[in-house]
Amino acid sequence: MLRATNAALLFFLCATLAACSRGGEGEELPIRKTAPVILPDGSSLLRRGNGAEPESLDPHKAQSTTSSNILRDLYEGLVSEAPDGALIPGVAERWDISDDGFTYTFYLRETAKWSNGEPVTAGDFVYSLRRSVDPATGSSYSAILSPILNAGDIIAGKLPPDALGVEALDARALRIRLKASTPYFIGLLAHASSHPVYRPAVEAHGDRFTQPGRAVSNGAYQIREWVALSHIVAERNPHYWDNTNTKIDAVKFQVIDNAEAEFKRYLAGELDLTESVPIPRLDWAKRRLPAEYKSYPSISTYYYGLNLEREPFKNRSALRRALSMALDRKILVEKVTRGGEIPAYGWVPPGILYYTQQKPEWADWPREKQVAEAQRLYREAGYSDKKPLSVELRYNTSEGHKKVAAAAAAMWKYTLGVKVTLVNEEWKVLLQNVNAKKVTQIYRAGWVGDYNDAYTFAELMHSRFGLNGTGYASVQYDALVDAASIEADLGKRRALLEEAERVLLADQPLIPVYFYVSKRMVKPYVRGYQGNIMNHHASKDLWIEAGARP
Repeated sequence: MLRATNAALLFFLCATLAACSRGGEGEELPIRKTAPVILPDGSSLLRRGNGAEPESLDPHKAQSTTSSNILRDLYEGLVSEAPDGALIPGVAERWDISDDGFTYTFYLRETAKWSNGEPVTAGDFVYSLRRSVDPATGSSYSAILSPILNAGDIIAGKLPPDALGVEALDARALRIRLKASTPYFIGLLAHASSHPVYRPAVEAHGDRFTQPGRAVSNGAYQIREWVALSHIVAERNPHYWDNTNTKIDAVKFQVIDNAEAEFKRYLAGELDLTESVPIPRLDWAKRRLPAEYKSYPSISTYYYGLNLEREPFKNRSALRRALSMALDRKILVEKVTRGGEIPAYGWVPPGILYYTQQKPEWADWPREKQVAEAQRLYREAGYSDKKPLSVELRYNTSEGHKKVAAAAAAMWKYTLGVKVTLVNEEWKVLLQNVNAKKVTQIYRAGWVGDYNDAYTFAELMHSRFGLNGTGYASVQYDALVDAASIEADLGKRRALLEEAERVLLADQPLIPVYFYVSKRMVKPYVRGYQGNIMNHHASKDLWIEAGARP
């Protein structure tokens, strides 16, 4: 069986990727001097690269960051986020918390209005929170609201939605009762799953209430145009309570799932900021446009999910661990991604408050020992050079994902002899396949923390969480996460979550690859852009300054 020394593996990897050291970044690209777009009526337009087509603009059904980027402009919850990621009042101008931490009372702004001019009321939040947890809505994110009293039983179909612990005291006061004290509750109220939707539009148009001409929103912007696979345009909502501080009049979210194409459109002056930077262009961007290249740590994990509901990974934790150990993350981040990413052996990323990162014991072993143990586990699972494991690895359209997938496949081939078939799918198709769990074996995914707390990572792998694409179901893990969800003592809660992660890593339903670093290009005339660990950048917090220089 092959022995994967670093030098030999690197040679094999370079041959597999054909140009892993520099790719096309030696190519000089034209840089067009550009100015901000000012429309004929004098209004400003911000042009944002936004990755793949959003799967939904229903706040209660959206799953991806591409949808969330837009929803952050269209809707606002009780709580919002400052440019630096700090939690600040949103629709609620203030709130009270009972001494036992079980009851929250929110006082809505009198100036909070929908884009049609009608007031946003406490009743709108009652309706929307009930809708978000209602099984009939089909939200994959409903479990994020499980701290609210009776939410779990409603999601499970045991209670009706009107049993949810939310109550409108009057038009401007909302009371939310929790099943237990929940330290991170305020943070999750900034998430789209807790945002209000306009009931008359939902009831009149059903699933199509998100479309231009039908949508009514309460954020700084309202949707004006949606051309599938091309772009979405949002324009200023004049009824937004803080409209006077919104500087940009319209935002055009460009659907571009090819990072190289997005990068060239940015250089050509067709975009003001990008969603990402292609791997082969990182060094070029840092060298040629250092003031426009923005990179910051974020609480996000890039990983490969393993489908535990079908072969070959069902009931085979040793095989799953073998694949994880065979992956040389150091080479991946230094030679493939090369954007400052951090090798991930654990699930919860650095930067999470009140948490100590966990990792398996073997993470600190010499590489030779890791390889030897991976090969032993692989043989123990019944595979060998003569009987290799054959699997499919699915990833969504992206040159970066393709390179990482090719590198991972090469490592598994060289180290263990695994035969990997790479399958590229559009984002929506991959999501559907992951959720259905019928065809996936290994799939690429990334989890972006919804709030700065380890629970946002822990709950994804709970057996009842709608976005758990692995099918992982551990009684021990669920019990630890459930206990943490109602534990008020921060020290005990932290211990429960850390133990849950250790259980998860021992069972290995997923393979952490690296912790993300956000990477974008931002034009010098775009002001107000701040790096933050949440990697959230609402358009209302940006402005365009004509004539600005780096």
